Amino acid sequence: MKSGYLYVILATLIFSTMEIALKMVSGVFNPIQLTFTRFFIGGMFLIPFAIGALKKRQVSVTIKDLAFFAFLGLLGITISMLLYQLAVDNTLASVVAVIFSCNPVFVAIFAFFFIKEAIHKNNVIALVLEVIGTLFIINPFHVKLSVLGVSLTIAALLVFALYTVFGKKKCARFGGIVVTFFSFLFGSLELLIVIGLSNIPPLSVWFSTHGLEIFANIPIFQGYSWSVLPVVAYICIVNSGIGYACYFTAMEKTTAHTASLAFFFKPMIAPVLALIILHEIIPINMVLGILLILAGSLTSLLPDLLAQRKAKVALESTIRKDLNGNSDIS
Repeated sequence: MKSGYLYVILATLIFSTMEIALKMVSGVFNPIQLTFTRFFIGGMFLIPFAIGALKKRQVSVTIKDLAFFAFLGLLGITISMLLYQLAVDNTLASVVAVIFSCNPVFVAIFAFFFIKEAIHKNNVIALVLEVIGTLFIINPFHVKLSVLGVSLTIAALLVFALYTVFGKKKCARFGGIVVTFFSFLFGSLELLIVIGLSNIPPLSVWFSTHGLEIFANIPIFQGYSWSVLPVVAYICIVNSGIGYACYFTAMEKTTAHTASLAFFFKPMIAPVLALIILHEIIPINMVLGILLILAGSLTSLLPDLLAQRKAKVALESTIRKDLNGNSDIS
């Protein structure tokens, strides 16, 4: 369980830079092109780790498993991350980071219905605190936000919550890295099909004449230069490959809700990084929201940590009694 929390921390740190990195190349690439690139390269980076994980677990992948992974890729990459990229293009990076961090609320709800994970009292309290904190940060009554950007982010987080819960079902058998690799692979291949269709003249013309230019004539290699390559490499390998591997590994070692705490801690880090790198201001309402989210995260984590500590002390006490008993007998 302790290693599970380490993966949560790593996922948090990596995910906290995601919107910032994507914002840095916003407008350089077509959103679908960039989403395809980041998950295809991220998936290729995970190949040796996925092969090693399969050998270690001594499991094989069936046609049925591949079909399920294709479904996961459709949810988590083709739909959710495309909506997410469009959201980053349409509003502030810090706003997307904060709103998307609400997805654990829906992960807990979906996990209860789909995989029968219990919702404990401390989880409910944590969710309430974190939702209130998020509302403080968004400050919907005073901050002028892009309605399109907010709507796209909410849609992305709902689909991603489903992706998280269904991915959990396969993590128990294959492990987080394998699940991440196959969902990346199929998701990027599905996006490649979309890119191919977008270059068929009749479809391209239809998209262009109906206000959907981003779906028309989607390029694959256009926009690359030496100045953007380091950022793109970071997005593909670190944000996508390593970040999601840590996230699903955390889920494997803990629970879907605990792994999703990466998105609760993220609002405390992402706005600060956005201030430093993108010069996005942190108002007082955001500070108050961050404090509430921290309180909620601690409320969720502390009972588990205390329970682990209590169990460890009890186990050590039992071992000492057994040793003392054996010593008296001898």
